[in-house]
Amino acid sequence: QVQLVESGGGLVQAGGSLRLSCAASGRTFSGDAMGWFRQAPGKEREFVAAIRWSDDSTYYADSVKGRFTISRDNAKNTVYLQMNSLKPEDTAVYYCAAKYGISGTYYYRIASSYAFWGLGTQVTVSS
Repeated sequence: QVQLVESGGGLVQAGGSLRLSCAASGRTFSGDAMGWFRQAPGKEREFVAAIRWSDDSTYYADSVKGRFTISRDNAKNTVYLQMNSLKPEDTAVYYCAAKYGISGTYYYRIASSYAFWGLGTQVTVSS
């Protein structure tokens, strides 16, 4: 069992930056990947970014590519999402998730591939 706790959300003006953190507790993460998803009001949860644990390969949604960076700190068992050049359309609740099992680009983008989820952190970008 892995517990995930997100932090770092808040209110920021368009063009600003935030860094989200996701701390994994319970045991050292040894799964396939960890990812970030987001959900805006009235919309489905969507993939944002993922990092594969074996080789630090990273994957991004087209909408955030070039603006967001996912990274990890093994010693702290923590994953980060650095968000730059934020836009109002980035406003959402951001969720961290842990994935086990089959590795592959297709699976990283699918929410149902992830076994454990945090409770989310709100990010609001004002125009």
